[in-house]
Amino acid sequence: MKNKRVLVVLGGTSGEREVSLDTGKACVRALKKKGYYVTTFDPKKKPLNLINKSKSDIIFNALHGKGGEDGVAQSYFEYLRIPYTHSGVISSYNAMNKIFSKEIFKTNKIKSPKYFALHKPISIKKELQINIKKQKIKFPIVVKPTNEGSSIGVRICKNIHDLLKSTKTLFNSYEKLIFEPFIGGQEIQVAILNDIPLGAIELEPKRKFYDYKAKYSKKANTKHIMPANLNKSKYREVLQIAKKAHKALNCKGVTRSDFKFYKNSFYLLETNTQPGMTSLSLVPEIASYKGISFENLIEKILLNASLNR
Repeated sequence: MKNKRVLVVLGGTSGEREVSLDTGKACVRALKKKGYYVTTFDPKKKPLNLINKSKSDIIFNALHGKGGEDGVAQSYFEYLRIPYTHSGVISSYNAMNKIFSKEIFKTNKIKSPKYFALHKPISIKKELQINIKKQKIKFPIVVKPTNEGSSIGVRICKNIHDLLKSTKTLFNSYEKLIFEPFIGGQEIQVAILNDIPLGAIELEPKRKFYDYKAKYSKKANTKHIMPANLNKSKYREVLQIAKKAHKALNCKGVTRSDFKFYKNSFYLLETNTQPGMTSLSLVPEIASYKGISFENLIEKILLNASLNR
């Protein structure tokens, strides 16, 4: 593998561009330390179909968000017939789409908050009231886009006035929104690497919830507790649920599943197929606790690269 030419695809055009650039640069440094010949490609500067196949043996996908995490980039990699890291076309699409992933979780008996989704209706207030009553959802209610990552566009609303205002604002930018009850309790996140659970970390955000700033700004002072403050039985349980979700979505390589632990139950919020690899990212922190250095983690992800994922 050491003589293979690795192309790190990073940046892109999504709302998570800056995080992707940080992830990509960290991965480039790690792979170079490991002795790989590494180049980069930014889809914001050139379209993915212009990747030079003759100069790229393997793609390390360091994209986040739309276009990179939803099966689009993966379909280009398949078309170019260049082996790539992380999950494939269908699994990436399903995991990124919060409605599809929730239905897959439900089919596999994985507990997730109940929900309803709306395309922009003629009467937003009326549709909200009908669905809230039908689904028996109580406030506070979380509203968010169906296909964003890094908590972009997430709003927690205490009453119908807040919900109506947030919904109208989000419909200016998104075609479809998903609504679910806010689940309290502990914030637990689990890393899976090549089908094996690595560990679970707990987060105590100082902010209202674990939002974009809590994830990526040191100033947010989010407290990281590794391993998560759970008894042994519950710790093992959440690892197994994350593994089950990883397999149900047919994911490959690395994933990070986000849970709430409330009233002795784990609620899976979502599974991320392109988890961050920045200095504040959780998967490297979990791996480090397990004795896996950042460079070794990145190499393990690279060695899992393939086609038809």
